[in-house]
Amino acid sequence: MSSNDPRADALRKAAISAGSRIAPTWPLDQLIAVNPWWELRGQSLPAVSARLSVLGQVDCLMPRDWYRARWQREIHLEHLAAAAAETGLPLDEKVLLAWLDGEDQLAHWHNFSDQVDGTRDLERQVSWHDEIVHQVSQCCASLFSSGTPLPAAPEASLYGAWLEVIRNDRGIEIMMGERGLHRQFDALPDDEDSLFSAAADAFELGPELAEDYFHALLLEINGWASWVAYLRWQAGLAGSEDDRMPSLVAIRLAWELALWRHHAEQHAETSAVVRRQWRQQFERLPELLRQHREAQRPAWTWQRAAELAFQGSLHDSLLAPVPAAPAAARPALQAVFCIDVRSEVYRRALEAQDPSIQTLGFAGFFGLPIAYAPAGSAYERPQLPGLLPPALTVVEAEGEDGLVARSQSFNRRARWEAFGKKAPAAFGFVEAAGVGYALQLLRESFLGAAPAHPVNTHCGHGARFELRQDGKALDAAAQAGLVAGILGAMTLTKVFAPVVVLAGHGSSTRNNPHAAGLDCGACGGQTGEVNVRVLAQVLNDMTVRTHLAGDHGISIPADTRFVAALHDTTTDELRLLDVLPASDAPLADWLAAASTTTRRERAARLGVTPARSDRDLPARSRDWSQVRPEWGLAGNACFIVAPRGRSRHLDLAGRSFLHDYDWRADAKNDYPVLELIMTAPMVVTHWINMQYNASVTDPTRYGSGNKVLHNVVGGNLGVFEGNGGDLRIGLPLQSVHDGDDWVHPPLRLSVYLDAPAEAIAAIADRHEVVRELIDNEWLYLFRLDDEAGEIQRLHRGRWSVAASSEASVAA
Repeated sequence: MSSNDPRADALRKAAISAGSRIAPTWPLDQLIAVNPWWELRGQSLPAVSARLSVLGQVDCLMPRDWYRARWQREIHLEHLAAAAAETGLPLDEKVLLAWLDGEDQLAHWHNFSDQVDGTRDLERQVSWHDEIVHQVSQCCASLFSSGTPLPAAPEASLYGAWLEVIRNDRGIEIMMGERGLHRQFDALPDDEDSLFSAAADAFELGPELAEDYFHALLLEINGWASWVAYLRWQAGLAGSEDDRMPSLVAIRLAWELALWRHHAEQHAETSAVVRRQWRQQFERLPELLRQHREAQRPAWTWQRAAELAFQGSLHDSLLAPVPAAPAAARPALQAVFCIDVRSEVYRRALEAQDPSIQTLGFAGFFGLPIAYAPAGSAYERPQLPGLLPPALTVVEAEGEDGLVARSQSFNRRARWEAFGKKAPAAFGFVEAAGVGYALQLLRESFLGAAPAHPVNTHCGHGARFELRQDGKALDAAAQAGLVAGILGAMTLTKVFAPVVVLAGHGSSTRNNPHAAGLDCGACGGQTGEVNVRVLAQVLNDMTVRTHLAGDHGISIPADTRFVAALHDTTTDELRLLDVLPASDAPLADWLAAASTTTRRERAARLGVTPARSDRDLPARSRDWSQVRPEWGLAGNACFIVAPRGRSRHLDLAGRSFLHDYDWRADAKNDYPVLELIMTAPMVVTHWINMQYNASVTDPTRYGSGNKVLHNVVGGNLGVFEGNGGDLRIGLPLQSVHDGDDWVHPPLRLSVYLDAPAEAIAAIADRHEVVRELIDNEWLYLFRLDDEAGEIQRLHRGRWSVAASSEASVAA
């Protein structure tokens, strides 16, 4: 879009650039973890931290008392010394310890509305900041809610729709005690470009100053900015564009312009001073950034020391001699799990049942880039990481009669639920159907019975699926090509057990808007049920196996059966989705014992007596009032990419993502699997890690607040904490805090690759995103060098030996 005013065009470009700094947030029904600073990864994390601190008072680091509590308990002098050397801060133990008891007095950027708040009596008056956030947020909630059309507006844009709303709202000036305010909204330009031109005139604002200012405006409504970024992300996956971010900037800028004019008219005695103070900030911004960067250096030293303490202990374990594995020509059982940290606990427990059990770790969508389309519905649900668009569609094979029945069932349910949610019908709906819903409420409260997700209602034993690409079914040869790549990435191509369990995962909670956040992030915030069912079906197809053997050299024994399963991470039950013959009784016993062991290990963190965990953990999953049914991925800190034998003997305490990988097999084709892992699962685990970190370091801006106060917005957009404020993103407080302390230590992800240094470095060089994450210190990348008996770190193109805790102490 281009206007006749070059200033407007320049400010629109600045708005686009400012918006490009905002990362997306996914809707509640597809909730996945995201690094909220993902779009800033081209800068070092300390530089990003300083800029966000200046512009939005964002905290990327923990408060001083968190580091103080770990001094001499986890963090020791050798960690501080090493951290100071890395950060370039001259080590002075006394200075660093004194910093723990200090307090920074730093100035921050203030938007014009914040400057005006400085002239108001905020003990008796509502702040402009709060009112603006509330008004913009309520308007966005109305405009973006499912099925709500945009109202008639002077321009078919988000800005135009907001302008229609604000011009008809006379209550704001009454509540704020500011007569005549509505005249300023009436006088606002009718289109965005004219608004940008007016702002350029009033604020004397050029594009070189505007980008940071617009970023500061968006940080005040970061939740809605993140939602618009999601719409932009989805448009990008579909090969199109979404231009609503400049419109959102225009809305927030229009508030500034209206206040600028109103304050000059109604408060002339203070207006000149407030305007001068606001304008002076532009000149001081570079110095503010420098001050914040310098002030945060001790904090980053303590943060790095905490990470070195964790890494040193882990390095000791990884460098210790690996026990000899018992020789077994063929495992009795193989079980493939998601790389999720919660799987680490269950895998350990299952492996302990019998030496002949082998477990593997693989991305939870099991390599299937699919969207699931239930029969009888036009709805499609992504079942893959949010980084990727679906390449295939999975539909259930159903006869014509079955399709009609399914379609009618979906339509009846949709109409009934939509009727109950329409405002004019709501009161009559309660009168007519209230008794039935009361009975359902009692049943779900006392019997623990909850209705299944309507999309999963018919996905039971015996369901048959069809893989389609561009509307055409994949033939057996194409399916074989697909699963050959999957088996290769799993390192499952040579030896197959009689039973191979493909274990997706999901959770079971009640009354939880963020339930999808506990399901499989690699499946787009869904359970992995569809993925493992489809993969098991394809791998059990004898025609596909013939093509696998003939075309790809992968021979699966005739007696091998792939079995789909679902690991419930809330109850730690592993449920087989296929019926097995009675002769497989040992499998059921092994799974039951592993579930019990896992529950007992998890019980202590949840405040449950281990002896009661078999009863209490399932009960928690059915409790409507339970705000902490499980801890999700809290505590995640590392990602190990290596053969399972490298870590099978270790208790990683549910803190490590685990991906099986054999570089020797991968080397034959120039490391395509390693490249895939470094560009997909490594990025996904980084997103998860940073989502949890941000929800702890700044729970106000990057956490969704108190679960008890949540109100769902627009059906699935997100939540408000209470009845207003910004759209809340990130994790609920109860997902990372136990009521007394944080349960997730915010440490940057440490990635360990068992692969040659040259292969790792070459992949990092080829992929800018990977290189940015490594060199800008968003994560740490290590390699396991068994020949040298050391662990090496890659940073800015160079390898260096990483110290263990024993080496640190010796030094």
